[in-house]
Amino acid sequence: MLLAVASGVSVANLYYIQPLLADVAQDFNVTAGEIGRIATASQLGYALGLLLFIPLGDIRERKSLIFSLLGVVVVALVAVALSQNIIMLGIACFTFSLATVIPQLLLPLTAQLAEPKERGQALGIVMTGLSTGILLARTVSGVIGDIFGWRSIFWLAAGLMLGLAVLLKYFLPVCKPASSVSITYGQLLKSLWTLFIEQPELRRASLFGAMLFGSFGAFWSTLAFFLKEPPYNYTAQIVGLFGLVGIVGILYTPIAGRIVDRNSPKIVGFYSGLITLVAFIVLWQLGNHLWGLILGVIIFDIGTRGGQISNQSRVYSLIPEARNRINTVYMVSYFLGGSLGTYLGATAWSILQWDGVFLVGSVMILIGILSFLPPLHKMQRKNN
Repeated sequence: MLLAVASGVSVANLYYIQPLLADVAQDFNVTAGEIGRIATASQLGYALGLLLFIPLGDIRERKSLIFSLLGVVVVALVAVALSQNIIMLGIACFTFSLATVIPQLLLPLTAQLAEPKERGQALGIVMTGLSTGILLARTVSGVIGDIFGWRSIFWLAAGLMLGLAVLLKYFLPVCKPASSVSITYGQLLKSLWTLFIEQPELRRASLFGAMLFGSFGAFWSTLAFFLKEPPYNYTAQIVGLFGLVGIVGILYTPIAGRIVDRNSPKIVGFYSGLITLVAFIVLWQLGNHLWGLILGVIIFDIGTRGGQISNQSRVYSLIPEARNRINTVYMVSYFLGGSLGTYLGATAWSILQWDGVFLVGSVMILIGILSFLPPLHKMQRKNN
């Protein structure tokens, strides 16, 4: 539960701005495409933070590493609240995202502590906390931002990070690396490429994860603009409250973990991809009706959460002593895909509105689904 709470509170930083994008764009007098680049900068910062910091979990004590990152996050969140122009905002968002990688230090720790037969369920519990953080981030930021202004949520976020630091200081145990092998930081980073090349299962999971999160980014980064226009004309507060629909996905997360424990993660991932594709079709065809939009979001959350849990179970079972590096390769791919989806989604919205968002999201998840097909050379061997 401690790991779940810490994951949720820290990951929330990445999502506070989503329901407020239209308000921020109005404040700085920029277009939807321009403000969409802020969300993209956050995703890129997170991906770079994963690359630079998460591998250290295999050779460094994790508690002290987490405290160092928390310090950077607090300062950067304050900078966001004080931003006077779009450039300063982008740099500050990139910086706090760079250091907000704590959940990705905690997830491998969860896999390390759990029994193999209960790993999916344990990951599901921590992912439930993480998902709750994402959900409440959108809801709380929408309500507070609408009442007190969009900057206020980042002051609150800085305070929450200070509170988290106190909580972890007293309750998080010293977390030594699982491996006792001595390795330099340079060798550690070099080994990431080696793992990517030598682990085909990691490559396939990374592609699916990138496309899954890319479709996620395309949808959620443009939803605020969609709900601000007819037929809805919602305020930021209502846009944030709309995120509460995702409670169904949160309730499904631990169930998905148990399903993964009982079945092949590949099978669960494949069907999760299909569910996500169905969600985009529902959102595209019925999104102008409130019931259709709610139904689409529910299906979308079930698909993306099931896909993520199955993917993490796949990659964490590969090389136990290199879980942080395995997680780095996977999550860097995941957030690079999210960055691409966020950018393409915002661009598509500027050009084709909701039709463009559907096109970007559905194509990305289709590519992810195709990653489950057997490699061509294996098919040829079977034919021979």
